[in-house]
Amino acid sequence: MSRLSSPLGPVLLLDDLRDGQMHLAALFITPPGAALAPLQVDDKSIAPARLAGFGGVEIWRARFALRSDRAGRYVWDGQAFELAADLTRDLRIAYVSCNGQEHGDLDRNPAERNAMWARLRDDHAQQPFSLMLHGGDQIYADEATLGHKLSEDWPDELPRDPSQADLASLREHLERRFIDRYIAIYSAPDYAALASRVPSLMQWDDHDICDGWGSLKRSRTYSPVGQVLFSVARQAALLCQHGCIDGDLPPRFADAQGLHLGWQVALPGLRLLAPDLRGERTRREIMGPGGWAMMEQARSDAVPGRTFLMSSVPLLGPRLSVLEAVMILIPSMQKYEDDLRDQWQSRAHRDSWQRMLQLAVDIHTQPDQALTVLSGEIHLAGRADMGTPAGPLHQLVASGITHPPPPRIWARALGALASLGDSPLPDHPISIRRMPGRQRLYLAERNALILSRQDSSWQASWMLEESGPTPPLSI
Repeated sequence: MSRLSSPLGPVLLLDDLRDGQMHLAALFITPPGAALAPLQVDDKSIAPARLAGFGGVEIWRARFALRSDRAGRYVWDGQAFELAADLTRDLRIAYVSCNGQEHGDLDRNPAERNAMWARLRDDHAQQPFSLMLHGGDQIYADEATLGHKLSEDWPDELPRDPSQADLASLREHLERRFIDRYIAIYSAPDYAALASRVPSLMQWDDHDICDGWGSLKRSRTYSPVGQVLFSVARQAALLCQHGCIDGDLPPRFADAQGLHLGWQVALPGLRLLAPDLRGERTRREIMGPGGWAMMEQARSDAVPGRTFLMSSVPLLGPRLSVLEAVMILIPSMQKYEDDLRDQWQSRAHRDSWQRMLQLAVDIHTQPDQALTVLSGEIHLAGRADMGTPAGPLHQLVASGITHPPPPRIWARALGALASLGDSPLPDHPISIRRMPGRQRLYLAERNALILSRQDSSWQASWMLEESGPTPPLSI
């Protein structure tokens, strides 16, 4: 059972931006029956509303709005929370991903685990962030399936015909295991200090469900156990990452029914575009009809300024299909097939990859528009670009805010693959570039990405755990 002795929160989420206002949700998690003080916003008192009971706790939300052309604040339980809510001028945005690890995440030393969150907190205190973008794997739910007879051996072995009572028991078990992870992350002091003052926008990836979700065999994902697992993970993500439930999704979501969880937000001179690369994924398709329709509409919309396209797995990358072909021939390496199938560059996704690249080029080359891809997932820092008639289309990869970095030999192996080059779109070569101020293509350090706008010019800098910040890169 989740161990909460007092309310957790507020965790601030951006519902939408419209009519010159930031529409926000303050999320709280409480023990059953706990009372919550109201929020004070200007001269209004806003009582949190109960969203759901989940995993032995209660989830609450208070929705409110602040003007988006000036600094803002709200008060809860006697404490004032200041926000850098002016989105019309210069601003700073933090991008993070991979907030955990596959095994033993809840048993790690909190100070070591959250060292990069402490650095972001200190950086915010010096020069505040207006938004935090979370690019996938907000939690690592890989061990949530352990401890129940139906899912103990997931995904290798599954019961053939589980009873409804056993499936209901599994749902209860998974709800508790999922919420334990959100509680552990959201209650960490360094994270909480940021999350209560900087609105978050989140895009899920596989570990928010289970390792490799969508790249596993259909017999796993469409099994009764697999469907319960996905249902619980999706409900937990709606509650804890978006502060909502079915039938109550914020207007930034492209599909009000939530068949996919893609969303976009338009700020002055900036569009944040986050397709769902997991909700409709199969072994052959990264996105389904809803996701593709969202991206086609995004291409048609005239949105002057910068578009940040969030791709939870890197859109521009080395020729992993070469590595994939080699691994299939080596029996001991075949267990990694699902990891490679997760990538846009997998042979199974070549057509989808080309389609998404063309959509990105089309947006980037429209008059008065520019597109930059933000990616995570690989537990490395890196960057790439793709040639277009309008100039290079940049990709910035920041992955591993708390996940330990892989061995440096893996970063070098990816760099060696990059030397092969790739041009999945004719006349649009993809190049992996050296990191600013560094000699290597990929850096095996925990990291976060800082995006800053001055006037209408954008720069990016990586905050690296060991070697410090990189020089700013103009994008």
